[in-house]
Amino acid sequence: MPVLIAILAAIGGLIWWWVRSNPRDALSIADDALTTARNAPRKIAFRRQTKEHPVQGVDDPRLAVATIAQAFIGLDDRPTKDDYDRLNVVLRKHYRLSAEDAEEMDALARFLIQECQGAQSAISRVGRRLYKIDGDKSWDDLSAVFSELVTGSVSEPQQDAIDDLRSALKIRA
Repeated sequence: MPVLIAILAAIGGLIWWWVRSNPRDALSIADDALTTARNAPRKIAFRRQTKEHPVQGVDDPRLAVATIAQAFIGLDDRPTKDDYDRLNVVLRKHYRLSAEDAEEMDALARFLIQECQGAQSAISRVGRRLYKIDGDKSWDDLSAVFSELVTGSVSEPQQDAIDDLRSALKIRA
């Protein structure tokens, strides 16, 4: 028993030392863990209630646009936290969301991208779902969000994603 207490104390001391030497990383990890823990019951409940893919449960075009935009950023060569923060601001401004609603939408978008196993497949799948729930009406919203997000030129995967979205939403060039 004393050996177990000594091991736990050593682990606690190492964690304390790491938090003190890397506070920004520790806060980021703690925030991610909190968001995951907060959304876990919802994910589990969704999987139990339905036997279909989570994207099929999306019925809000704003969530679909947010998911596509977040996946679009993920296709960039090296997306930064500033890119994701800018997306949050753009969505809040464009849809007049509160900070809490934008954070919730961000967490759900990350979940949907993860369930699609990547940004490219998420864009295709959510784009098709967006067409089913909103037709081609959301193309203007997507264009406005993309124009505020892109600084400079788009990467090759991002251009492919735009082409996929045009075909999914049946937009003619």
